[in-house]
Amino acid sequence: MDLSKLEHLFIEAQKLCGHHEYVVIGSLSALAILPAGRIPARMLMSIDVDCYTRRDPARIFELQHDLGEGSAFEAAHGYFLDPVSPKLPTLPAQWEFRLVKVPFTSGVTVFFLDPNDAAISKYARSETRDREWIQAGIAAGLLSLPIIESRLRDTEFIDDEERERARSAFAEDKSRL
Repeated sequence: MDLSKLEHLFIEAQKLCGHHEYVVIGSLSALAILPAGRIPARMLMSIDVDCYTRRDPARIFELQHDLGEGSAFEAAHGYFLDPVSPKLPTLPAQWEFRLVKVPFTSGVTVFFLDPNDAAISKYARSETRDREWIQAGIAAGLLSLPIIESRLRDTEFIDDEERERARSAFAEDKSRL
């Protein structure tokens, strides 16, 4: 995945819903920090673009049929829009103020979740692919263990189980890396 593919997706989204600002969360948030060629491939493997319309988050769900999984867009391009709510992921306090703004010449603007904030959400889930994404980012120096550790303290988790899962996974990565 690269920025040009995201721009193409969001140009199509803009044609359908009129919005020109989108927020990308999840794995592809890594695209905000470096050109795709300098980001580990493991961090860019996702073909689903977890996102919402910035000014009207619920509006993104209207695009599921045309741009989502199983759509003609996915069949033609090999990736798809995955509509999400901004309340979906577990994120640290103040994450909204750390969004990375990337304006495109087409008039579309994408706000990417700070990758260290994305790591918090991934630790909360701790699925194998999430842990691999985090480990690749840490190994490449794109994610910061001290920043992640600080933000873990500023995160309101869904429950004690999620908190423990995230903290345990982080502790494991910190001791190994």
